[in-house]
Amino acid sequence: MTTHSLDRSTFGDPKNAGNLMPIEEAHALLNEWVPNDRLRLHMRQVAAVMKAWALEKEKSDERTALKWELAGLLHDADWEKHPDEHCRIIIEELEKRNIDAEVIRCIASHGPRYFGVEPLSKMDKMIYAIDELSGFVHAAALIRPTRYEGLEVKSVLKRLKTPSFAAQVSRDDITDALARIDVPQDELIQFIIDHQKEVS
Repeated sequence: MTTHSLDRSTFGDPKNAGNLMPIEEAHALLNEWVPNDRLRLHMRQVAAVMKAWALEKEKSDERTALKWELAGLLHDADWEKHPDEHCRIIIEELEKRNIDAEVIRCIASHGPRYFGVEPLSKMDKMIYAIDELSGFVHAAALIRPTRYEGLEVKSVLKRLKTPSFAAQVSRDDITDALARIDVPQDELIQFIIDHQKEVS
């Protein structure tokens, strides 16, 4: 069910390839647009995991990793203030700023069931998978006295099988996202634990 269809499949202008805002500017935009501390933390965590994945797993250069980081950092920027227009508003803002089309399309594809945009590139597919699991891993950490310290993959998997836990996280979306990438679920969960636990 496409609930927030963007009614298009192309985003940005190919002529803007390589045009990326400095990460400091992206954080300023995040702080301006997103009052909720928990949502900002989620976006910073997704950004950290995306950047780390690009560098460590894709062997990307710093410029490419910045694309991944920006997409992660801004993917939910309009969700709090404009829930009915998510993620149309942030896409339009980035298009006005002439940001690289790959970053904009990545944001547009982070929820294919909602926005009607299929993830195509590896960056598109990974933001979908990381976004879904990042929030769930964080929820699993929060209920533990030691938070992330000692959090094991098997504990997260056990919670995934408990429908009442973090019920707002769609297990179907997690399954769909994982089916699109050649990465075992256990490996991705461990990577998320390792790379978002220090984000505050």
